Amino acid sequence: MTTPSTANHSPSNPGRHLSLDTLNDKELFLVYRENRDVKIRNELVRRYLFIAEILSRKYINKGIDYEDIYQVASLGLIYAIERFDVDRGYEFSSFATPTIIGEIKKYFRDKGWSIRVPRRIQELSKKINTTKSILQQQLQRTPKIKDIADYLNCSEEEIIEAMEANQVYTPKSLDLTYDNEGEDKDIQFMDLIGETDKMFDFIENRDFILQAMEKLNQVERKVLKDRFFENQTQMQVAMSLNVSQMTVSRMEKKIIEKFKKEFKRTMQ
Repeated sequence: MTTPSTANHSPSNPGRHLSLDTLNDKELFLVYRENRDVKIRNELVRRYLFIAEILSRKYINKGIDYEDIYQVASLGLIYAIERFDVDRGYEFSSFATPTIIGEIKKYFRDKGWSIRVPRRIQELSKKINTTKSILQQQLQRTPKIKDIADYLNCSEEEIIEAMEANQVYTPKSLDLTYDNEGEDKDIQFMDLIGETDKMFDFIENRDFILQAMEKLNQVERKVLKDRFFENQTQMQVAMSLNVSQMTVSRMEKKIIEKFKKEFKRTMQ
């Protein structure tokens, strides 16, 4: 497959127009770090897709279709490309492998549960399903909650909690319809579900930012506004403040640390 050429800046020859095929892997990562061009990322994915394929094949015949595993592995490869720092001196394959495997294992762990529930609840849910079959044969009737609780030496509340959580094992379609008694038209499941007001998050985030900004001095507030609201570069901010770019960079890190501390404080 021939990769289309794009206007890239070679790390050793700034401003020179090169085809992606002429760059080695390290140069490609350096260029991608500079401009985040999706064409460059796609080229990196193409070069290293074999890692996702090899790792995916290790999980064949484990209860999940290979194509699904391969898709997850490919996504893990993209995550690895986004996070890789070529300056650290690691081989990308050594960095990408644990990232991809981690994504695959997480997919296996969460597969089947449309909503993440505590592992103890998942395990108890499995025991309940087995116990139902055993008690059905022993009692010659459908076992009650108390029967299951006594058999598993659990409280009835724990059994009910696990049985309710088991309902998220198979997600329901939003197009599922219910008989709307007394009405000509059936009602759809999606009509019964509430919707999160997006303005809540906006207001909450805005209030947090305003509150955190009160902890900043005048210069820090200017750096914050120019960098993250006006989208100015560090060099532009440095020129307006008559300081070095390194000074702006340090201030930026200091501001972020203040925001982190304020966020932790509000979460307590």
